[in-house]
Amino acid sequence: MNNKTKYLNSYKRNLDFSVKPFDLSLTKSLKKRGGRNNTGRITVRHRGGGHKKRYRLIDFKFKNTNALIKTIEYDPNRTSFIAGCVNLETNETFYTLLSEGLKKNDKIGSKKSTDPVFKNGHFSSLREFPLGSLLHSLELKPGKGAQLGRSAGTYVKLLQKNLELNLAKVKLPSKKEVFVPLDTKAVLGVVSNPSHSSKILSKAGRSRWLGRRPSVRGVAMNPVDHPHGGGEGKTSGGRPSVTPWGRLTKGFPTRKSSKNKKQF
Repeated sequence: MNNKTKYLNSYKRNLDFSVKPFDLSLTKSLKKRGGRNNTGRITVRHRGGGHKKRYRLIDFKFKNTNALIKTIEYDPNRTSFIAGCVNLETNETFYTLLSEGLKKNDKIGSKKSTDPVFKNGHFSSLREFPLGSLLHSLELKPGKGAQLGRSAGTYVKLLQKNLELNLAKVKLPSKKEVFVPLDTKAVLGVVSNPSHSSKILSKAGRSRWLGRRPSVRGVAMNPVDHPHGGGEGKTSGGRPSVTPWGRLTKGFPTRKSSKNKKQF
């Protein structure tokens, strides 16, 4: 398979997709920073350029209990697809993350008492879901809004429910198991666009469209530019891998000690 074929296969637009935003009032402009902070210094390297984009305001608070999907759209700010929906009770429009398998004119919202079982796109508290359910857009605290399982193709699996302690045990996409309150809400299903991780950019220009600038290896630099730089011929650096400022890139503990962690 040549590069052109790879590029076309990884950039095919779904025919059901809306070309324009569902509702412009649900978007806002984004200012480009190029990895610079408020003083103008670069604090995050390899960022800059990129296509102009607007931020889509997503409903992560589970406010709309009865809605209809009107459009399916690409969101430049996230890996998953989003759905433009209309609340059937108030006629208000909103965006939400699209669950895999949902189409236009499908209904989403909270599970009603008349529904025999949970359907894809229904949301509820963990207390109501059966064990083994695959969920996404999970809250960490009741009412805080969805925080876990929002990336393309990911899901959170419900493993256990402890009614006495009011806790549920879930497995995150990282395979880590954590406890969250039973009253936190989530959506049934897997996040859309599962093939995102297998897409091939095919050319450097697509990275630039996404706002990613080139990164240069330290061993390819001069000693004045990087601790790995210099040496006769091709060298491997001659020391453990470090950042341009001499800090170890592997091996520093990054998590806080357990006594400082808040228990749910």
